[in-house]
Amino acid sequence: MEIKKAPKADLEKRKQLFLMMGYVFILSAIFVGFEWSTKDVKVANNQGVSDIVAEEEIIPITRQENTPPPPPPPAAAEQVINIVDNTVQVADVQIKTSDDDNSKVEIVFKAPVQAKEEDDEQVVFTVVEDMPQFPGGDAALMSYIAKAVKYPTIAQENGIQGRVICAFVVNKDGHVTDAEVLRGVDPSLDKEALRVINSMPIWKAGKQRGKPVRVKYTLPVNFRLQQ
Repeated sequence: MEIKKAPKADLEKRKQLFLMMGYVFILSAIFVGFEWSTKDVKVANNQGVSDIVAEEEIIPITRQENTPPPPPPPAAAEQVINIVDNTVQVADVQIKTSDDDNSKVEIVFKAPVQAKEEDDEQVVFTVVEDMPQFPGGDAALMSYIAKAVKYPTIAQENGIQGRVICAFVVNKDGHVTDAEVLRGVDPSLDKEALRVINSMPIWKAGKQRGKPVRVKYTLPVNFRLQQ
């Protein structure tokens, strides 16, 4: 025979209710556990105004001292003025002028000194409007040099050749002067190049502003051995 409990004592009906209440309790405990934390409580140790002792700054009392004024600067030496009586006789000083002896005043006129113009003879130009020109032009100049040059024997024997750069001045009258070697090759070749330049005929003088002037001219003289 099956034993049956009373309806009030039967807990099977409330099993689900108790289970739900258990879940709610557990979840509440977990939530409270997460939210619970220990916080450090800082106690502000604020001292009251009464605890602060304000020290009053003591300002010293300054007294203005009566300093004496600086001494006055030394007085300049007093100028002594001698007062002369009217009875004292003073020697008369006579000043003679040209009107007294009827002398004539001579006025000498000096002409202004004019600056000496620079002597054009001493000025040497390097570039002018009309450059000096050999009679017949550049082609005639090259032909003259080729015919006038005599190759030195000592240079031929030693196989010396090269270009001698010379410079000279063409005067206002076309004469060639002041020949010099700017870059030489050999003493024998340099000497021959100067000889040829000094023996050149009269050039057509260079002109600057329509006036003949001295012009410095540069000319190479080539020495080459025929193979």
